[in-house]
Amino acid sequence: MSSPDPQVRAARNPESTPAVRGPVVAVTGAASGVGALLTERLAASDEVGQVIAIDERRGECAAAQWHILDVRDPAIADKLRGADVVVHLALDLDLETDPAARTAYNVRGTQTVLTAAAAAGVHRVVLCTSAMVYGALPDNELPLSEDAELRATAEATGVGDLLEVERLARRAPRAHPGLNVTVARPAVLVGGTDTALTRYFESPRLLVVAGSRPAWQFCHVEDLCGALEYAVLEKVDGELAVGCDGWLEQEEVEELSGIRRMELPSAVALGAAARLHRIGLTPSPAGDLAYTMYPWVVSGSRLHDAGWRPRWTNEEVLAELLEEVAGRHTVAGRRLGRKDATAAGAAGA
Repeated sequence: MSSPDPQVRAARNPESTPAVRGPVVAVTGAASGVGALLTERLAASDEVGQVIAIDERRGECAAAQWHILDVRDPAIADKLRGADVVVHLALDLDLETDPAARTAYNVRGTQTVLTAAAAAGVHRVVLCTSAMVYGALPDNELPLSEDAELRATAEATGVGDLLEVERLARRAPRAHPGLNVTVARPAVLVGGTDTALTRYFESPRLLVVAGSRPAWQFCHVEDLCGALEYAVLEKVDGELAVGCDGWLEQEEVEELSGIRRMELPSAVALGAAARLHRIGLTPSPAGDLAYTMYPWVVSGSRLHDAGWRPRWTNEEVLAELLEEVAGRHTVAGRRLGRKDATAAGAAGA
């Protein structure tokens, strides 16, 4: 009589093959957006031991252990005890939020989480900013490497906050020896998001500034979550640029979207954007316009070298974005109601 299969013996005697325990991962901002998607993904992973979810309200993931509090509360250190990794996604980049309140929340929240993580013995913190921190400039290389200089200014929505988060990330390992900080920088994020760049595709015409050289690269939220999971599992670290492979030229975007362009001289476009924002008619400052004028495409080579690949192409993400924004009407970054939509075509010019 043949002896039982080794796998059968292991199944009958589970104590003979002790399970390998994965890391305990805490996620801030876990109740919505990217945080909610990542929480569900990690909770379903066989490589993760436990997920601690932190937000100001309880989310949908029943498999996570929930703690309800503001990330700026120093009591968060107690909630992080026992965690191996913290993914900090509690950032407010809403176009309608008061800029001073937004900065206070984003910067203070990141400071508190980094300090609390170090105090709780966490060995890795993963932050998420944006590839916008590289800046959109006419002399940018195509594509930019992860190590490219961060040349953005604080003139676009939320970019000043993201640059401060980047500075905190660089300082944290020096202030807290033993703490590893990884930063993910996604391209134009799509998938339930609302930003000045996604609103660009809600306009009746795609504004093109004369003499500019746009290059469009997108990042689907599912791909961002996959990259964050790589960082959580320590398959990659450092600064990580995340996006679809390659990019689309403006002409390709117009052809794929079916939206015609409206071309304006630079002085007219930037001057109008600045005036409209100054008098409170639009939520987007003139600095947002640079990201539709010049390239800020990233290579993502560090993730690629670690074996990660995006599942979405730029064409596929653009198609999803157009489907999401269908029926919305935005002019100069300001979303209009249905009654305004008829006038939008004329007023847009």
